[in-house]
Amino acid sequence: MRISARAQRIEPFYVMEMAKTAAAIAREAAGTDQPMIYLNIGEPDFTAPPLVQEAAERAIRDGRTQYTQATGLPQLRERISDWYARRFGVAVPARRIVVTAGASAALQLACLALIDAGDEILMPDPSYPCNRQFVSAAEGRAVLLPATAAERFQLSADKVQDAWGARTRGVLLASPSNPTGTSIHPDELRRIHGVVEGRGGITLIDEIYLGLSHEDTFSHSALGLGDQIISINSFSKYFNMTGWRLGWMVVPDALVDVVEQIAQHLFICPSTVSQHAALACFEPDSLAEYERRRAEFKARRDYFVPALNALGLQVPVAPDGAFYAWADCTAACDRLFAGRSEYNSGMQTAGSWEFAFELMKRAHLTVTPGRDFGHADTARHVRFSTANSMAQLQAAVERLRAVLA
Repeated sequence: MRISARAQRIEPFYVMEMAKTAAAIAREAAGTDQPMIYLNIGEPDFTAPPLVQEAAERAIRDGRTQYTQATGLPQLRERISDWYARRFGVAVPARRIVVTAGASAALQLACLALIDAGDEILMPDPSYPCNRQFVSAAEGRAVLLPATAAERFQLSADKVQDAWGARTRGVLLASPSNPTGTSIHPDELRRIHGVVEGRGGITLIDEIYLGLSHEDTFSHSALGLGDQIISINSFSKYFNMTGWRLGWMVVPDALVDVVEQIAQHLFICPSTVSQHAALACFEPDSLAEYERRRAEFKARRDYFVPALNALGLQVPVAPDGAFYAWADCTAACDRLFAGRSEYNSGMQTAGSWEFAFELMKRAHLTVTPGRDFGHADTARHVRFSTANSMAQLQAAVERLRAVLA
C-alpha cells in the first residue's frame, strides 16, 4: 500500500514510545509501595464540575443530540463572547466565534483556510509538536526559530522581521506555551503583530491555556490587539473538559464563512452534547469553581518549581501560566549517571531522553523529554506537568531527591 507523501512528512510523536515503557513499568509497580507517578500528561486532574455534568445528562435525557450549526450553538457563542468581555475586557462579537471539535479542529480549519502549498509559518523552538503538524498537513512548512530563556522561549518581533522571507505566510504562537508555561509579553506581542500585519501576513495564536494565566502582566488575550488576530481556544484546560473534545476559534469577519464551509465538510458540527454541557461552564458557580482550581494550579507551581531548582533541575524561566515546568536536566544527568562507565568514558552522552527513561526505571516517575518540542537545546530539557495533586507532586520531589542524592 502506497502511503501519501503528506503522511510521511508527519514526524513521529516520540513521547508515545515513552508511554509504552511507562505502562510496562507501571504494571510491574502496581501494588508496590512505589506506583508510577505521571508528570508527563498535560491534562488537568480535575474533571468537569457538577453543573456541566448535569447539563450533559439533561441534554441526553431530553433528546437534544441532533446536529447543530457547523459554527456551534448560537447561545454558546454568545456566552463565550460574554466571557471575553467580563474576564479580559475584550469585545469579541459572537458572530466571529466558531465552536469546533476541540482546539485541534480549530487549528486544522485555520491552517486549511489560510495556508497554501509551500507557505512557511514561523514558530518558536521549543513549541508544541502537534501545531507543526497542522501546518504540514495543510502542505505548508513550519519554520522553527530558536527561542532563548531571555526571550521567555517565545518569538520576538526582531526575529520575525529577520526571518521573514518570500514564502512566509505568518506566525503561529502560543501564549501561555506548551512546553514552557511562558507567555509573550503584551508589548512584544503587539510588536510581532505589527510586523506581521505590515507584511500582509497572519497572526495565529494558540490561547488554550489563557484562562490559566497566573500573573496579571500576562493575563491578557491577544484579541485585544484588533480584529485581525486569529485565536484558538479550548474547553479542555481551564474548563477541565479534555475528553469532551470541544474548542473554539475567533476569526476575522471575512474568514467566518470560509471556515464554516470547510467545517461543514470535515466535521459537520462539534459534539452537540458537549456544547449543551459547555453552556454551564459560564454559570457563576462553575466559574467560581474554575477560579478555585486555577488558584490550586498556581499553588502547585509555587511549590514545585522552587523544589526543582533546589534539586539542580533548573527552570530558567518561571512559568506564568498553564501547568508545566521546562527544566534543564544537564546537572541532574551528571549526578544520575555518575559512575556509569559508558557515560564517564565518553562513549555515550546523557540528555533528557536518557534521563527520562532512567527516572521511569529508578524512581517510577514519568516525565516528558524535550525531543518532541523542537531542536533548540531541547535535548537538555524535560517538561514536568503539574496537572496533578499536591500530594503526588510532593511524592515526586522526594523520589527525585532520592535518585539524585
